[in-house]
This record gives sequence, structure tokens and C-alpha cells, in this order.
Amino acid sequence: MTEHIIKRSIEDDMRESYLDYAMSVIIGRAIPDVRDGLKPVHRRVLYAMHEMGNTHDKPHKKCARIVGDCLGKYNPHGDTAIYDSLVRMAQPFSLRYMLIDGHGNFGSIDGDSPAAMRYTECRLAKISANILSDIEKETVGWTDNFDGTTKEPVVLPSKVPNLLINGSSGIAVGMATNIPPHNLTEIVDGTIAVIDGADEQKLISIVTGPDFPTGGTIVGRSGILKAYTTGRGIVRLRGKAHIDEKKNTIVITEIPYQVTKTSVIENIVEAVKNKKIEGISGIQDHSDKKGMEVVIELKKSANAEVVLNQLYVHTQLQGTFGIINLSLVDNEPKVLGLYEMIRLFIEFRKEIVRKRCEFELKKAEERAHILEGLKKALENIDEIITFLKKSKDIVQARAGLVQNYSLSEIQANAILEMKLSRLIALEREKIENEYQELLKKITWLKDILADVGKILQIIKDELLEIRNTYGDERRTDILDSEDDIDIEELIPNDETVVVISNRGYVKRVGLDEYKTQHRGGKGVMGGTKDEDFVQDVIITKNHNYLLLFTDQGRVFWLKVYRVPESSRYATGKTLVSLLDLKDEKVTSWISVDRFDSGEYLVMCTKKGTVKRIGLNNFGNVRRGGIRAITLKEGDRLIEVRKTDGKQEMVIATKKGQSIRFSEDDAREIGRTGQGVRGVRLKSEDDEVVGLAVCKKPALLTITENGFGKRTHIDEYRLQTRGGSGVINIKTEGRNGEVIGVRAVEDSDEVIVMSSKGQAIRICMKDISVIGRNTQGVRIIRLAEDEKVASFAVVPKSCQNEEDEHEMESVKSDGNNEPEATVEENKADGQDTESEKEKSE
Repeated sequence: MTEHIIKRSIEDDMRESYLDYAMSVIIGRAIPDVRDGLKPVHRRVLYAMHEMGNTHDKPHKKCARIVGDCLGKYNPHGDTAIYDSLVRMAQPFSLRYMLIDGHGNFGSIDGDSPAAMRYTECRLAKISANILSDIEKETVGWTDNFDGTTKEPVVLPSKVPNLLINGSSGIAVGMATNIPPHNLTEIVDGTIAVIDGADEQKLISIVTGPDFPTGGTIVGRSGILKAYTTGRGIVRLRGKAHIDEKKNTIVITEIPYQVTKTSVIENIVEAVKNKKIEGISGIQDHSDKKGMEVVIELKKSANAEVVLNQLYVHTQLQGTFGIINLSLVDNEPKVLGLYEMIRLFIEFRKEIVRKRCEFELKKAEERAHILEGLKKALENIDEIITFLKKSKDIVQARAGLVQNYSLSEIQANAILEMKLSRLIALEREKIENEYQELLKKITWLKDILADVGKILQIIKDELLEIRNTYGDERRTDILDSEDDIDIEELIPNDETVVVISNRGYVKRVGLDEYKTQHRGGKGVMGGTKDEDFVQDVIITKNHNYLLLFTDQGRVFWLKVYRVPESSRYATGKTLVSLLDLKDEKVTSWISVDRFDSGEYLVMCTKKGTVKRIGLNNFGNVRRGGIRAITLKEGDRLIEVRKTDGKQEMVIATKKGQSIRFSEDDAREIGRTGQGVRGVRLKSEDDEVVGLAVCKKPALLTITENGFGKRTHIDEYRLQTRGGSGVINIKTEGRNGEVIGVRAVEDSDEVIVMSSKGQAIRICMKDISVIGRNTQGVRIIRLAEDEKVASFAVVPKSCQNEEDEHEMESVKSDGNNEPEATVEENKADGQDTESEKEKSE
């Protein structure tokens, strides 16, 4: 036997072998696929459970059985690796949205290990059905398993952007991945926005940042922005803790992601021993199934704020999370930005939906073909039965059917297999109905395959269904940091509408979503939760600050672009999740582009107190808010207006009284001052509802029953503050009590919102200019149990061109009223000039 020797340098052999090993680890073990967000072992576990029928609606099965099945068929790397992967997918502190529903001891956030696989049970979580759905419809590729005895999917046809909502981490050879989890609602909204043509800047304004299963707070946005644009970034993540002043303790309720509670407590003890932290007298762990509660007891002389800052600096209560968005794209590892990750997922879903439609079309056409043969057989059933009786065997019967009745072999076989019970008239009708439905389905599927827009619409509909089923609130807060880069450079400074509801939900809506109509219409849906209604709307710009004043007299700052952008129909975000509110409610907010020393804020309370203060007193932005006015017992802050120091003001009450005075009458007072009397209320059940700056020629007044009017400012004589004022509008009868007042001009428009979320936008010219002591005209048509909740004036600079089609449709629906005539005004109870003078 002749030996064949190949000369080869050891360097070349080592290099080739190492590269083969490296690629095997990268592709086959450590790096997730950008399409379904899974590593091979996780994909194999989920598919093995799906194949076993271990779904969310079936009983739990032993984990050992699942591990054994996966090990024997798909994963050759050992049972420990499989079980560890299964456990992680069932841990609520590891995955933002668990893929496996575990039963038993699957470990804890304390760092405890899970029980052995023979003791635990599991099944697929409900959300996993959306990752595995349509896998039987030839939507994904298949490959041989490790020993060639069966097939396994190359990727799962996930409807969910799993890579982003659950993240992934892994160390390969020469590279690593560390993708953070995100909020499903934000990712779905961002994906839909990209489908609709949004660019990277728009996407970053929707997806605010990672959302970890353990909550916590991200400090600063620069790392998030860098990771979303380049694929790499570092975010500072800290746990949540609050100071209990009554008990002199610090209470830790959330810890950073991938940090155990035990290690945090050990860090604190070690820091106290080494005297890095002073002022701590003891630590108690009161955590239970309801949540985490680590109580740090402080010495009497300790400063709680200082101790808390020391905890962040010297313990694992604060750390960093290095984001590396490395994933496999066509079996090639790539570092991707957020926009590219979502774009690749959309392309993947387009392919899945197309293949699914092709599969369903093929099956529908095959079934329709068989039904056509059955219909022919039923039309000639007597002849066919006679022929089949004379046939010697199936071969002869099949050939005769094909030759005599122009049938295919498939149709002939279907006829031969047809039961006699299907010959009755009812079954004939069922066949015909089924055939007609199939024809409709075939047409529909062909239309989808011919139009990529319809495929994208299907993807959007599926995403919306997932969001509505599994979407939830963010758990991780994001705190602005002084060293943040200027994120405003990436956000266009467009006009926008900010809406706040009575239950504290806030959202940002594009101005063009509110189309212009005539007064008296029913309006369009504004979007609120059940039993909630819109409290206020404001027209502003994305780069402005919102100063949010609470009824308790405190003020908070919020950049407009930090308010989550939503459609008109969306609920929005809670103010509690955006601000550090403490048993208080936001009652007034204004837009500020800069804090100039020449501008002032005029505040008004429910009991008629006014206060004037320089705007520059609020230039030092603080997350926790500051005191804006000191209130008397039982009083609350109603409204705040920005002025230049030379304006005249009008205060209006809900019983229809008003007073006009110069703001100079109210001297400038510091932040902690109480203010002075602005209006004297005539009755105990009256209260202030609005404050207007007389910069425009008329005063718009709107009542709770949907009526309103414009009155020229000159009709309100200038008085000294502190008086009871004059009549502004009649509140008896149809009008109801006053909702608020605004200074307006002819070119303005007004957006009125009702307690049921209806919104209407109308031209100011459609609202009559009439006297003070009158009832006005209908502004919006309301249901019997509906009231006006709020309104906002849209200046001319913010208005878009009218939608003529919508204007015509509103005119023709019979919901609008013409301008009120003199006779109608009298019939409505409006007073003449002599009557007004007499009443004054």
C-alpha cells in the first residue's frame, strides 16, 4: 500500500482549524440571528417543545423530558447547556418577556440556582406561539440535525421582534454580543413607524431606550443614542431607591439588570466595613413574592441624600451596561444600529408572509381542483356509479374516470375515495359553498402576492395585535444627565400638539392629525382610556421646555420631545412615569423656549389669588421639581400664564364672573411667596377656572355644555385687582358652568375636547363676537352625558391648509349650526344692551 503524504506547515493548519472552530462557535452557539433573535440552543429548545405539543394551553411537562428530547434530536452539546438555556427563558428577571412558563424552582434574583431538571416542569409561554406560528407552512428553511436522522428549522418564523424585546448576550471567539431588552410597545410602534417610512431620527424618538426586566434607572441618554446609531454604547444603570424620612431609612426596591440582590447587600456591608460609606446602622431584607424591599437603616446624624449617593458610587447599586448589537445577518456577524435591526426584521417578515401566502395559495388551488372534480362527479353521479360497478379494479376505474369525464388523476382518486354519505343534497351544497369560499381566498392571496403594500399591512396588523395582547408599561426609567450630548440635533423642531388627560396620561401628536371643521360638528376621536377624559392641550415645538405646574404649587421641567409621540387614538404615557409626582396632579403647563429675565409667569389659584414671578427663577432645571407658589390651606393652583411684564389679565370664574386688571397691580414675588388677591368671589360655590392674557382683541369663553362666544376685550373695563368684576357669560340654562377663557383673534383656530375624548378643530371666525352678558352659540354637539373637558387655541402660525373634503363632509352631515340671528339670540335668552347695563 502506497502512502500519500501531504506536506503542510503547522502554522497554516492551525490557522485554518482555528478559523473553522471560531466560525462554528459564532454561527452555531454564541451569536443570535437577527431575524428571530435566538441562538441555536434556544431555537432548538422552543422547536422541540412545539413538536412535543408542549404549548401554553397544555399541561406542564417535566424539564428532563424536554431536555432529553432536544439532546437526542437536535443539540449535541450536552444536557447542562440545554437546561441552563431553558431555565433562562423561564426567569422573569432574565427575560423581559419570558418564552417559557416554568413550574417549580427556576432560581431567584438572589442568585439561587434552579432545581434539577427532574424536579421542574415547564411549557411554552403564550407569546412563544407568535414565534413558532406558521412554521408548518414552508415559511423557513430546514437543515439536517447533527446525525442526519431528522430536520430542524434554520430560523423560526417569529412575528415578534424577539432580538430587541428580550435582548441577548454571548461570548464567541474574538467577539461578543450584549443586546439589551426593550419594551415591546415601543419596539412595535417603532417597527410600524419604519414600515410607514420613518427615518432613524424619528425611530429614536419613539424607542426611548432599553427596558430591563428588573427595572432600575438609566442615567443619561448619550450611551443610548450612541448604541442606537453605531451599534455600540455604554449606559449607566442604577437601582431604584427612595428615602423614608419618617423612619430615617433608605429603601431599595429595584436593582440593576444581571446583578443579584445578595451581591448588592454584600457590597454594602463591605463598603461600610471599609468606611467607604458612613451613616449606615443596619440592613434588613424584607423582600417577598410581591417585590423587593431592602431597608437600609441610617444613624440619626446621617444625611440620607449623601448616603444614597455613596451607595451609587461604591456598590453594585449602580453600574454600567455595555451595549454591543452584534447579530448574525446571512450567517455573517455584524454590529447593527437600531434602525438597521428593525429594517432587517421587516424584510424577514415580508419574506415569511410571502411564503405563507404562497403555501396557502397552493393548498387552496389544490383543494379547489379536487372540489371541481367532485362537482363533476355529483353532476353525473348515476353514470359514474354504474361505471364503477362494472369496473374490474381501481386502476380501470381511475382510467375510465379520467378518459370519460375529463378528470385528472388527483380528481379521479378523490372521487374514488368519496363516501356515499357525501351524495346527499346537503353535502352537495357544502361542496359548492366551500368551492366559492376558496375562489375568494385564492383571489385575495393573489392580490397580496402582487402588492408589497398589502404584505406590509398584514405585518402591521399582526404587530398591533401582539402589542395589544402583550404590550405593557416601561419598567426602566431614563434620567437626563448633564454630560448628555445634545440629542436635540437629531430631532426636528416641528410644531406639535401635547395632550394630557384627567387621569394623568400625556402624549405628543402631530398637528396635522386634527383637521379643520366648522363649529357645531361632532368632531373626531381624541383617544383616551375608559372613564378618562382630556384635561388640556397645548401647541408647542419639540425643542421647547414644558413647565408643568401641579395643584400643590410645584413645578417640573420636561422637554417636549421627551413626551412619547403617539397617534390621536393612543392613550399615551402616564405623567407619573415621566415626573417625580407626590400625591399631586398637573393642572397647568406652559411652553418655554428659553428662560429670559425679561419675562414673567402669572399664577392664579382656585380661590382667586394671583402671583407674578420672573421666569428666570425657573431656569435651574431639576428632575424632582421645585416650589413655585405657597398655597393657603384648601387652595390649589389653577392656571399659569407667561407674560412680558406689561400685559393686562382677565380672571374668569365658573359662575360667569370676570375681572380685567393690569399685571403691574400684582407686584413681583419670590418662589416661596403666596401672592395677592386677584378676584373676590361672590359665593362660596364659585371658583376661578381660567386666566387669560389680553394680547389679542377678543376673549373666548366656552362652557361645559358645548356653548361659547367671543367678546371684545374692551367690553371688560379695566379695574383694580381684588374686586368681584363683571359678568362674562350667562351660566344658567343651556350653557352650564364656564370651563375656561382664552384671548383670541380672527385668524386663530380652537381645538375643543369632550369628556368622552371627542375632539373638534374649528375656525375662530365661526364663533360669534357678541356682548358679555349673553349665552353665545353652540361650539360642539355633545351627548346627554357628555361635557366639554378642555380646549386650546391654535395660532395662525401653527395651522395647516384645510382639508376641503373633510370640510364638505362635515357641512353635509347636519351637525353644524348657522350663525345665530338676532331673533335666535333673543330666543336663547341673550340680553339687549340696556339689559346688560341694568344687570351690571
